[in-house]
Amino acid sequence: MSGPVQLRLVLASANPDKAAEIADILGEVPGLVLLPRPDSVPDVVEDGDTLTENARLKALAVMEATGEPAVADDTGLEVSALGGAPGVYSARFAGEAATYADNVAKVIRELAAAGATEPSQRRARFRTVALVAFPIGDELQAEGEVLGTIATEPLGGGGFGYDPVFVPDGGGGRTFAQMSAREKHCLSHRGQAFWALAAKLREHRA
Repeated sequence: MSGPVQLRLVLASANPDKAAEIADILGEVPGLVLLPRPDSVPDVVEDGDTLTENARLKALAVMEATGEPAVADDTGLEVSALGGAPGVYSARFAGEAATYADNVAKVIRELAAAGATEPSQRRARFRTVALVAFPIGDELQAEGEVLGTIATEPLGGGGFGYDPVFVPDGGGGRTFAQMSAREKHCLSHRGQAFWALAAKLREHRA
């Protein structure tokens, strides 16, 4: 009896934290082999107007450079009191060379400047679009979303990005950074998106 058909996917993300999360989730797909993005592939200019456009830009660039199917995602934090910002600019909200801490600090500052002191005034959502581009020209896409509240200060030592200030609904009042990786995946935007993508990958190979 033969095993599952092997599928090789090149990870388009060069962010080690994001790549580790994606590998953790997609690692549950039988026969799936995830390959790191080659160092020779330059960073992709993410100038799309939507998360989907940016995810597609990254997946296509890596697929074309390697000749193999590539998987990418784009994620945005949308804060209601900030008019949906930072959105597609989440990774560089505080500037092109911004650190995670820089971006978190800017969100906290801007909420304070907006007078958003109550939890009901600090509502936000995290969205992820995950996309696989195949050399034959087709693609698979899945999305994930989680609603929550922005904390007034960073809490917890886990996760990355905005995890220390994002308190997801249904998480017992904890930030993503206060959860185990498994707890976070079960609630998070990226977990939802990539588990949905994993299901589509299984169907795609059936």
